Amino acid sequence: MFLQQVVNGLSVGSVYALIASGYSLIYSLLGFSNWAHGDIAMVGAYIALIAQTSGHVPFWLAVVLAIAGAGCVSMLSDMVAYRRIRNNHSPKMFLMIAAMGLSITLQNLIMVTVGPRFRTYGDVIPVRSIRLGGISLGVLDLLTMGIIVVALVALGLLIGRTKFGLGVRAASSNMVTASVLGVDVNLYIRLVFLLAGVFAGMAGVLLGLKYNIYPTMGSIALKAFIACVVGGLGSVPGAILGGVTIGVMEALVGGFISSGLRDAFTFALLIAILLVRPSGLLGKNIVDKA
Repeated sequence: MFLQQVVNGLSVGSVYALIASGYSLIYSLLGFSNWAHGDIAMVGAYIALIAQTSGHVPFWLAVVLAIAGAGCVSMLSDMVAYRRIRNNHSPKMFLMIAAMGLSITLQNLIMVTVGPRFRTYGDVIPVRSIRLGGISLGVLDLLTMGIIVVALVALGLLIGRTKFGLGVRAASSNMVTASVLGVDVNLYIRLVFLLAGVFAGMAGVLLGLKYNIYPTMGSIALKAFIACVVGGLGSVPGAILGGVTIGVMEALVGGFISSGLRDAFTFALLIAILLVRPSGLLGKNIVDKA
């Protein structure tokens, strides 16, 4: 029973980690909490749904379109909603307020154009389970965890071993110095938003497969944001650790105590981390947060 709940938690926690890694990438560069990030995931889920139902395309191609579309929407969100605020050197709080406005805008656009009712992708993934010992592993859960592990490993290699990653790390450390040294900071910001959107789109489709698709489904990203805080804002490894920790904790609380207390334990963990280690488990000390 215990191991079963841990496996269930790893499945959900891996999705939290995927969304949280996008949060952390953006925070590491710009130092603000992109509250619209979860709604980018929602947009990705709807792109796949529309492509599947209206375009009569294979589901795998619908997923590719969703991931690419979410990445483009994320990059456009920076160009439309955030770039001028950045260029005016406005307080970072203004960026967060703009993100909240963008979040509501995206939700309402989907409600008006597609409708508010719950939708599904249908039976595109076999509803089967594999038993290993006393543990039941769903095909969808295995697929979800496998895809996310590959994506996060690829992200680690991209950030740690490529010229792009070097530029991102330089800009994250000191944007002014990086600009002086010839780094095109605005280009790297756009690419980071694109990458974060790609991850969000992937997470949106996986959430749509596991649960339902609806205009406010991006609210699950609140758990991903808590994962960022727990692991350390701006730290991608911390975001992954935080996502897995919260996913497993919620599964254990739901399985052994009460499913109604899962959110209470999650927010209690958030408060405890802020009291004991405000920078998070793997984060550095942060002065300016928004």
